[in-house]
Amino acid sequence: DALAGVLAQLEGYEAAAGAWETELLPARIDDYSIAWLDDLCRAGRIGWQRLRPGSGGSGGPLRSTPIVLMPRRHMAFWTSIINGHDKPSMISSRAQAVFDTLRQQGALFFDELLHDTGLLRTELENALGELVAAGRITADSFAGLRALLMPAAKREHPRHRRLRRHLLNGIEDAGRWSLLRHAANPQPAEQHAIVRDHAAEPEALEHIARSLLRRYGVVFWKLLEREAAWLPSWRQLLRVYQRLEARGEIRGGRFVEGLVGEQFALPEAIGRLRAIRQAPLDEQLVCLSGSDPLNLVGTVLVGQRLPAISSTRVLYQDGIPVAALVANQPQWLLEPDATQRPRWQQALQRREGGARNPHSVSAPT
Repeated sequence: DALAGVLAQLEGYEAAAGAWETELLPARIDDYSIAWLDDLCRAGRIGWQRLRPGSGGSGGPLRSTPIVLMPRRHMAFWTSIINGHDKPSMISSRAQAVFDTLRQQGALFFDELLHDTGLLRTELENALGELVAAGRITADSFAGLRALLMPAAKREHPRHRRLRRHLLNGIEDAGRWSLLRHAANPQPAEQHAIVRDHAAEPEALEHIARSLLRRYGVVFWKLLEREAAWLPSWRQLLRVYQRLEARGEIRGGRFVEGLVGEQFALPEAIGRLRAIRQAPLDEQLVCLSGSDPLNLVGTVLVGQRLPAISSTRVLYQDGIPVAALVANQPQWLLEPDATQRPRWQQALQRREGGARNPHSVSAPT
């Protein structure tokens, strides 16, 4: 139940494939289990994909490929706003063979792909990883992506083979592999503008606007800097928020100081913000990955912008950014005293006695 709630809050957020189960989900859920996400995917409730097709000469490294998790019933809202002007990335001949097989025969299991393509197991895994990175395919379960993210040497180690069998965590447990709709039905360049026009559809715009509200509690134009570039513009979203405010569903006002422009909030977020402002400071530490949507340093919060990658870490004390780990080097955003320095250092390294995970995140504090 907690995972479903967190995924609803992160719907449409674009994060590196390797960050979802190492950084974002464990930071919000105690004792996170990979089986929970697999169960939601196999039940057809959650799907994963690279929402915007890869462009350029290659799909890029799979671990850093931007992946989106979202309810399958909402996928049409998000895919309708993707700018179709990006040309699909070039793929290898083996990846093309897998792509053609899926296009001709529909969704297939891993063993069926092995048989129909005639590729070796390693060749097929590499081809699937290439197609995922290029934004061409997905699978029924997250287990397939998880298996592709694990280096081949580890997958072949006897200890990991035993663990994989125990956890149903091998690539055979991914369910069926299938083409994404935009990959299966490419459109001519002259039709791309029609696809983009769906961003103006009221239903899709309102769903995306509500998703951002669920994610942050309070929304304003500056927050879009932490979101994907393909999202609707603030000008488009602003009209939706003004309409929701007129209907009495959300509140407009000045909730975050030091920012120009209109701001909107969920009614329940306003109470949380007031409670946080009035609560005594208890030096609570929260350490987050740079790929987390709450890495707000340099955008909403003062300071130099931190890289939005998994290896970067940002440390908050009572909601204030105090330190960061960039390229494995600590940076003090506030000068620590003699007692704070070792504690902050431990928290950045995520050692015992350091920061605890933020199990529930709503509005920025």
